[in-house]
Amino acid sequence: MVFKHQQFYEASPEIEVEFPPRATLEAAVSDALASSGGIDASDVTVTANGSTITLSGAVLRQDEVFRAEEVALGVQGVTEVRNAIAATGLDQVQRGV
Repeated sequence: MVFKHQQFYEASPEIEVEFPPRATLEAAVSDALASSGGIDASDVTVTANGSTITLSGAVLRQDEVFRAEEVALGVQGVTEVRNAIAATGLDQVQRGV
């Protein structure tokens, strides 16, 4: 297998300036969720699309769902959060949901 150097044919490569790179933003939100209090984010997935973050997965209590959204919005570079986290714990069973 032979690897060739990238060629840009007289056009300089585009550098992402307006939004942080996707992986960096996802890591920042994941770190914020992991270090914030009141959330067990071990089953939460963070996906970035530009400056929009999508949270998916499951937590035990409904208040953790709202807290995760607050934490994600507090991360620099995030302008919108789409929250698709489901509350599946004892809180839901007790209320009959």
